[in-house]
Amino acid sequence: MVQQTRQHKTDETRAKILVVDDHPIVRKGLENLINYEKDLMVCQQVEDAHEAMKAIDKLKPDIVIVDISLKDKNGLELIKSIKIQHPDLPILALSMHDESLYAERVIRAGAKGYIMKQQATENIVKAIRKVLNGQPYLSDRMTAKMMHKLVGRKKEKTEASITELLSDRELEVFLLIGKGYGTRQIANRLHLSVKTIESYRAHIKEKLSLSSATELLQYAIQWATSRIE
Repeated sequence: MVQQTRQHKTDETRAKILVVDDHPIVRKGLENLINYEKDLMVCQQVEDAHEAMKAIDKLKPDIVIVDISLKDKNGLELIKSIKIQHPDLPILALSMHDESLYAERVIRAGAKGYIMKQQATENIVKAIRKVLNGQPYLSDRMTAKMMHKLVGRKKEKTEASITELLSDRELEVFLLIGKGYGTRQIANRLHLSVKTIESYRAHIKEKLSLSSATELLQYAIQWATSRIE
């Protein structure tokens, strides 16, 4: 089996995949899973956006798998950067977050598909092949939800007020508030200043018509909890 894998890795006809994820175990697991396929191979795995852009320029991958949560840059921002510099490069987003929270944003940013990490082992190969073939990949549940929106069905007020009113970074901060992180913890986690996080909090309160920090916290916790129920 080891010998067979090595032979596969030297096959230039295989589609080259760049994996961008800040968790070494996830990167290695994806690499092992993908390299088992005769027509696919991981050409490199990197942990941040800076290394990802360098690898794309150097290796010319056929597809990039991008985690939404990275150390140095929001994954959505990386997707947008990739599409600006490499508009024809397919991108598959990978995340621990529920697809109802980020799938639409990922597609608007330029990715071709979205898959949750909980589903990756079962569906990652299927998702990669669909995106490589120019087809979008979302779960059946998310596809149906987006189709309902396209034909004009009324959106749920809570969802509209959060996912559409807030910017990508504001949504990220709002989710972390809902998970119980304080301002300094959020600043450290996102590698931003406390002052910047306070500014985001103020913008969120204004956009969601919330009058106090307590009301923001309660609303964020309630909303974040509803995402995992």
